[in-house]
Amino acid sequence: MAEKTVDAYIQGLEPWQAEIAAQGRAILMKAALEAKESIKWAQPVYESDGPFAYFKAFKNAVNFGFWRGVDLDDPHGLLSGDGEKMRHVKLSSPDAIDADQFTAFIRQALELNRRKGDPIKNK
Repeated sequence: MAEKTVDAYIQGLEPWQAEIAAQGRAILMKAALEAKESIKWAQPVYESDGPFAYFKAFKNAVNFGFWRGVDLDDPHGLLSGDGEKMRHVKLSSPDAIDADQFTAFIRQALELNRRKGDPIKNK
């Protein structure tokens, strides 16, 4: 069985979900040129010094999440979640993506991984 790719993941989504995912992915890849992209835990995951971001499609939204989300500066209150570390932005339309804020989250997440190491190994 061939390994699933991020392209295949996006192609398998509903058109509105695929549009959100593709836009978010483009912002992610532009802001994190060094990031490794793969499918892990049945979703696209982005890694640099360990995982820092992911996205996952749900019935009514596409979530873009960050492993160290609780540590991110979130001046507009976009991040949600109640886990110990992870937070996500829930998007239900392509117009909901704030590219500047999303880029800021990505850059912060990368810096946190550079300073603290892999968030899975170094909690």
